[in-house]
Amino acid sequence: MKKIVVIEDNAEMCENIKELLELSNYSVRTAKDGVEGVQLIEHVKPDLVLCDIMMPELDGYGVLSYLSKYPDTRGIPFIFLTAKSEKNDFRKGMSLGADDYISKPFQQKELLDAISTRLMKKAQLEEIIHSSNQLSELKKTISGFSELKKLVENFETKILEKREYVYKKGDVPEFLYFLESGHVRSFRVSEEDKELVTEIHGSNHFFGYTELLSGDNYSEYSMTLEKSKITCIPKSDFENLLMQDRDVSNTFIKLLAGNVIEREKKLVTLAYNTVRKRVADSLIKLYENYKFDSEDVVEIKVSRDEIASMVGTATASVIRILSEFKDDGLILSKGATITILNAEKLRNNPY
Repeated sequence: MKKIVVIEDNAEMCENIKELLELSNYSVRTAKDGVEGVQLIEHVKPDLVLCDIMMPELDGYGVLSYLSKYPDTRGIPFIFLTAKSEKNDFRKGMSLGADDYISKPFQQKELLDAISTRLMKKAQLEEIIHSSNQLSELKKTISGFSELKKLVENFETKILEKREYVYKKGDVPEFLYFLESGHVRSFRVSEEDKELVTEIHGSNHFFGYTELLSGDNYSEYSMTLEKSKITCIPKSDFENLLMQDRDVSNTFIKLLAGNVIEREKKLVTLAYNTVRKRVADSLIKLYENYKFDSEDVVEIKVSRDEIASMVGTATASVIRILSEFKDDGLILSKGATITILNAEKLRNNPY
């Protein structure tokens, strides 16, 4: 049975929520203010917290800020309950790391759906964490590509200019692609014509194999970020190699598994992390694809719009956050070029 802590200073409201959740098969503990709530959370270690904002002693923002400082509590899904619905209050709560924000009065289904969604996302996150050691081993296995790179020597390469399509959504897969130099982004387009970047491919990366293996048409687009050199290995040759060489087959099975885990992780990140953290993670992803060997300072050529597509937020928000990173001495930016000065701090700083 999932445990929920409800922090609400209105006794009647608190009792109504408790009754609703218990009828929905949750174990519920309640607190009348922020101080009591923090103590209860530290003791119970709940699966989720529902918290009012305007309370005596310690308000909801203070509760969330306190919980976010400690490893044992910072990952607990946190939903604000409040009678205030002003945009500034919403932004403040989400910037502190809240997972959802429900204005009172609310429908019972609205509250139960929000709780169910956040608990499901938490379960996905825990599964990803559980798989992290396996993912690390997969990356070590994938890093060599010794057998696969032999393929590249047998086929001609082509040069694509900046912002040229490698393939488009709906195209029939005909090749396994190997990126010898340059960078390629894969992305999807929503019904509102907004782009969401799903992957940035760097040098010595294979891509386009998911649909090649599944037999489906491409479900996304791939486009060069800069002038790029790409080897196209025909589908028939790739399939013959898979049939003949067990090592190659195993490597691509592991690649496919790693791809699924990475995409699940990205979905969870979009749900859980603040925009500032997501921008930092996207820069680190680009940094790892652009850097060579042990170099620390890396230049990345990418537009603000493309970073916004990776993060899933507005370009204006990305520009503001990049400015903050610049003021903190983590990056330099000039035009479309971003120089990562301190990847370690960018990766590990609390957000």
